[in-house]
Amino acid sequence: MHLWEYITFNSRSSWNVLEEMKSRSHECYTQYWLGNSLLSRFIDSITENKYWILVVAVWLSELPKPQLGEPRDLSTLRMQPAQDDVLTLSQTLDELLGKDTVQVELIPEKKGLFLKHVEYQVTSQRYKISVYRRYSDFDVFHEVLLQRFAYRVVPALPPKRMLKGVLTSLSEREFIEGRRRGLGRFLNLVARHPFFSEDELVKTFLTFSGSDVQSRLRDTCKKTGDEFMINRIATQAKEYLPADIQAQFSTSREMIRNIHNSFQRLRDRAEKMVERSKDNASDLLMFGKELSTLGSDASPLPSLASSQSTWGTLRQSLKSLSVEFAVLSDKAAQQGRREEDDVVEKLNLFLDLLQSYRDLCERHEKGVLHEHQKALHKYSVMKRQMMSATVQHKEQASVEQLESRIVQQENAIQTMELRNYFSLFCLHQETQLIFTYLPITSHILGSFVNSQVQGHREMGEVWSELQPKLGCLFSGNNGLKHSI
Repeated sequence: MHLWEYITFNSRSSWNVLEEMKSRSHECYTQYWLGNSLLSRFIDSITENKYWILVVAVWLSELPKPQLGEPRDLSTLRMQPAQDDVLTLSQTLDELLGKDTVQVELIPEKKGLFLKHVEYQVTSQRYKISVYRRYSDFDVFHEVLLQRFAYRVVPALPPKRMLKGVLTSLSEREFIEGRRRGLGRFLNLVARHPFFSEDELVKTFLTFSGSDVQSRLRDTCKKTGDEFMINRIATQAKEYLPADIQAQFSTSREMIRNIHNSFQRLRDRAEKMVERSKDNASDLLMFGKELSTLGSDASPLPSLASSQSTWGTLRQSLKSLSVEFAVLSDKAAQQGRREEDDVVEKLNLFLDLLQSYRDLCERHEKGVLHEHQKALHKYSVMKRQMMSATVQHKEQASVEQLESRIVQQENAIQTMELRNYFSLFCLHQETQLIFTYLPITSHILGSFVNSQVQGHREMGEVWSELQPKLGCLFSGNNGLKHSI
């Protein structure tokens, strides 16, 4: 066959080969040899000449081909998304404290149909809104929080007590004030929690101004279920847990228990200092009143009094000193309030968190683990029943029913195992939360030192003003020539 006949005979197939090569190898050959636009123009310019079609085809077939490898190998070259460290809490104490500050103020003397009741004004700095809540609203809020976040630290509410005459006696006033403070601590811990703070339940309680907040809270809780049902990694929690999670948990729990006991003793001492400041205020006031009583005595001196006695003049001057002692009493009372607000309250806030952690540990052991053990025991009993039914050749319907129950129990056990790992996952995070809060110790010490410096400075200024007055009132060195 002549060359031209060979070319003519193979032109169609050669053309198809070239077209296929052009479409499939456009990118790789173009980039490797001539570039996309150059090769395209070159091929287009020679398509009318069938002779060159074969020449180009042969030429291209003899060129070395780039080694691209298998397409499945390309999957290893894809950019992998960064793995989030979902187990670790990254927030600092300042970031948690900055999430929100909630004020709870007492609105006294709200009368119901039969009994008076106490109402609270709740103001969120984050949402910039004030709502009104009763203790029963707090109670429902606490209930749904525990349902939603059973594996988290949910602080306890201060105790409820039936009140016979609200705000009529000192003891009842103290109880109401203590409960107000406890409710404030509860809300601030919840509003600053890294997981609670963004939940719809918290937002509803702090912002909903409708007539029935309790129904709204319950409806919100029912719509989504508990955290295990809505958390995207709940069923994979085991994969994120360290191998020695149980040992870590035991060590951390013991350490936190010791910290809790130490902070309880610190709080007890701080409360005694508050009581001493209050007693000091009361004693200074009574001391001034007694001086005023002495100075107010206008009885004439008896004849037995020495002619050189200065008592008549001196007692007239005592009455004016009661004013300075009243000021000293007020300063001491302010000192007690500062110690209570700045020191005792911060200690109680951290103690509430520590106690809720201990409660969480008990819920984990008595709740999740206990239910898991019960389910395993029930499963073993059902398996024995199944074996017994098989051996005794019982009716097919009863055997199938027992098999169905066993399958259901196996599913329940699997769910409980997943919940157990998720509970440990949450415990690990809540333990980190406790250690994140530990630097609050420096806040407490700073408040304690500042309150003492301010209190002693203010008291010292009043004492310093009082000292020269004694020099004017009494002869000699403040009335004391010799030590007594």
